[in-house]
Amino acid sequence: MSFLPIDKVRGEHLVDRETVMTIPAGSSFADPEQIRAKAGELVEAINWRMMGSRAVAEVTSAKGIKLFDAQTGEPILPVGAAEATAIANAAWKSDAKPVSKASRVTTESPEYRAALPAWRIAYSDPDATSIFVAADTGEITAVRTGTWRLYDFFWSLHIMDWKNHENFNTWWLLAFAIGGLVLGLAGTVLLFIRWPFRRKRRKA
Repeated sequence: MSFLPIDKVRGEHLVDRETVMTIPAGSSFADPEQIRAKAGELVEAINWRMMGSRAVAEVTSAKGIKLFDAQTGEPILPVGAAEATAIANAAWKSDAKPVSKASRVTTESPEYRAALPAWRIAYSDPDATSIFVAADTGEITAVRTGTWRLYDFFWSLHIMDWKNHENFNTWWLLAFAIGGLVLGLAGTVLLFIRWPFRRKRRKA
């Protein structure tokens, strides 16, 4: 695992996360109070940003994130398959094309444990890359490659969590750690007992 660069494992070299689309100058925005009222709950923050070619207001509350049209203040439906594919393609740096339509992800798995629901866009590049786009925010939440899957497999062996690949407090790992410590201490004691100068002293 240490041999593979972590940025390559995460697939960061395959997507553009640095380019930020600026909101066009002179754009008009809905009254934040109007958006807050339509959110229907206690709002923690409102962020204005671009999602594709549209300016949106990202409203964060205790119940999660909702998107509103920045100009009209009307709620926006969750991101669909076509829009998620367009978002992934815009950030995709390779010439490889998606191998199929975006598939909807509704449950966590060892491969994806981020915002749900989400869309998975699989590409035909040599590393079998998949880009995940959150349906509620339209943001890329994960990039998974064949390299990542290989890394994750060895990581699951390393922490001995073969189901979820994230719990490093398993009884398996604890048992092997204690066993390794016992063997190490026993080996140290045996080494001290069998040390050459002690055998010479006994012969004398």
